[in-house]
Formats: sequence, C-alpha cells, structure tokens
Amino acid sequence: MATPRLSLRRWTLIAAVAAVTLCGYFGWRHFFGNETGTAGPGETNGLQKQAAIPVTIAQAKKADFPVYLNGLGVVEPYQTVLIRSRVDGEVTKIAFKQGQMVKEGDVLVEIDPRPYQAALDQAVAKKAQDEASLKNAQLDLVRYAALAKEDSVSRQKFDTQQATVDELVAQIKGDQASIDNAQTQVSYTTIRSPLTGKTGFRLVDAGNIVHAADTTGIVTIVQLQPISVVFTAPEEDVPQINIALAAGAVPVTALSSDGLKTISQGHLAVVNDAIDQASGAIRMKATFENTDNALWPGLSVATRLLVDTQRQVTVAPDGAVERGPNGLYAFVVGSDNKVKMRDITVGQEGDGQSVVLKGLSPGENVVTAGQYRLVQGSLVQSSAASSAAAAPNAPVKAP
Repeated sequence: MATPRLSLRRWTLIAAVAAVTLCGYFGWRHFFGNETGTAGPGETNGLQKQAAIPVTIAQAKKADFPVYLNGLGVVEPYQTVLIRSRVDGEVTKIAFKQGQMVKEGDVLVEIDPRPYQAALDQAVAKKAQDEASLKNAQLDLVRYAALAKEDSVSRQKFDTQQATVDELVAQIKGDQASIDNAQTQVSYTTIRSPLTGKTGFRLVDAGNIVHAADTTGIVTIVQLQPISVVFTAPEEDVPQINIALAAGAVPVTALSSDGLKTISQGHLAVVNDAIDQASGAIRMKATFENTDNALWPGLSVATRLLVDTQRQVTVAPDGAVERGPNGLYAFVVGSDNKVKMRDITVGQEGDGQSVVLKGLSPGENVVTAGQYRLVQGSLVQSSAASSAAAAPNAPVKAP
C-alpha cells in the first residue's frame, strides 16, 4: 500500500508532464498555426496577414514608336584617289605634308617640265613656219587665179597651187594639235589635288624619277566630308527598306561598336543591286556630313536604320513582359494593390520598350521588377520605375 508521501510525488510528476505538454501545444500553434491556415476561435487567418511584396511598376503609355533595323558597318571614304604621274620625269618638289588636309586644285607635286616645255616651243615654231609658207602659197594662188583667167598659166598649175594651200592649212591644224598636246604634257608636270580631302603616307620623295606606267602612285587622298558607312541587313528586310527609301530620306544613325554612344546622323544613300548569296544579306551605303571628323575610314560602327514609325500605340517596358508555358503575360496592378496575370500580345520591341498589341491599355500599371515572388492575387507594395528606364529609346524591329 502506497504511502501518502509517494502518492503526492506521483501526482506532482503527472502535473509537470501535463504542463510541459500544454506549453508545447500552444507553442506549436503559435509558430505553425498561421502557416497551415488553421486558426482557433478569435484568431486571424495567416493569409489575411500576408506582407505586401515590394515590386517596381511602370505605366503603359500611348506613344509614337519608331522602328529601327540594327546592323554593323564599316566607315569608308566618300571618294578615294591614288595620285599618280601622267608623264615621266624627275620630281622636283613635294608641295604637301603627310596627313595634311588639301583642297581641290592645290598643288601637290611638281615634275621637271623642261623636256615638255621644249617640245611645246618646237611645236609652236613649226606652226609659225607653216603659217608663213601658207601665206606665201595663198599669194601665189591669187596670182595664178588672175593669170588663169587670161590663159597665161595652165589650169593644172592653178589646181596644183590650190592643193598646196589646202595642204598647208591642214598641216597648220596638225601643228595646233601638236601644240595642244605639248601644252597638256607641260600641265601634267604640275600635279594638283582632284578633290578636297586628307593625304596619306607619301610614297615618293623629291629627286625620284616617276613614270606614267608606275602603279604605286605618289600619295592617296581620301574624302572625309562627307563620308560613307557600308553596312548590311537581312534579306527579308529588303522590301521594308525599299518602301522606306521610296517614301523619302531614310535616317541612319552611326553608333560606337558597342551601341552605347551616338557618333553621327546621316541618311541612306544606296541599296546594293543584289543580295549576297553567301551571307543572305543586302549591302547598303549611308552618307554622313561628318563635319567633326568623328567617323574615320576603317572604323567599325553599329548602325540604326529608321524604317517605320508606328503612331500612337500602347508601349510598355520590356521588363513587364514575362514568358510562360502559354505565351507572354504581364502582372497588372489593380487599385487594391493586388496583381492579376494578364495574357498579352507583343509586336515591335527594342531598347527596353515593347509595343503591346493586345492585353494592356494605356494608363495601366504593370510590374517591371520583383515578379519572381508573385502569383495571381498577390498583394504588392509598389515603387515607380525611373524615368530613364521607362522612356522609349531607339526601338528595333522584333525578330
């Protein structure tokens, strides 16, 4: 039979175990009850207490949307001329410096003119001699004509004298042609710039003998103002390019090779007459005024060709466009700060902006950052996107 002291100890142990069990139960309800959605009387369900998810939003807008074709190009001189001598002779003077800007008509090189000047003088003297002979022959012809009327000379002698006069007239014309040729040869001894441009490396120094048959030339001159950029576009874009070109001047922007810095603005000058079968691309050439010489021959640039401008369309940031198993969608923030998943259709896009053809209306707020935590009906705490990220900037044609 248990003693009163032993019974008291047993009841004390039972009470302690019950207290620990009860505390454990309430602790479990406190930490896990809200997450499992269970709540006792008077308790608030955990879903009603969920914290708002911080996101960034932007507003869909109605705006004009320019459509660009992006490409890569290389700067080329508008004109390139290899200066060569048209006569043989010794170079007596180099009148330019390497890398100098020269104007059209500036003297570049002088070649010893003395042999050609002597030939010119000889031709002039020969003409004077023949003119004197012609004058005398003409006087004889007049006399023979008078005597022929009196039958003092035969008709044959008169005709012979007439032929002599005609021969001398033709000879004088030949003399004049020789003079013109000799003058041309003399003019070739002074070489002038045929265009305004920049000289390259000098290939011949004074004292050297040059020949008209030389292929190396004396110096190369390139025209930098204006200047050209040759670039390409996929063959499927040719119809759209031709339509834009037929409508008027087509603007072209030249940017740094990384596409981050605008270098110059120009216009499309020509589209090549055939598509390159190897690459499936069409070559084009744009012209730039290049008054600041920012474009330089051989420089690689990125190009943007404006082929269309879509008027007053719905535009949203690219960050709002999500891709799911059923297509494109966006999270639209309602007036209650809860999001709804909205299926959308996108047309043109580029540089952070997309044209939304279906699914969004101007003025609606869309989530542009923080979507990874969102589901249908999520409560959000929004902050506006920066104006730089929301503003359209050089859209491109969607692939």
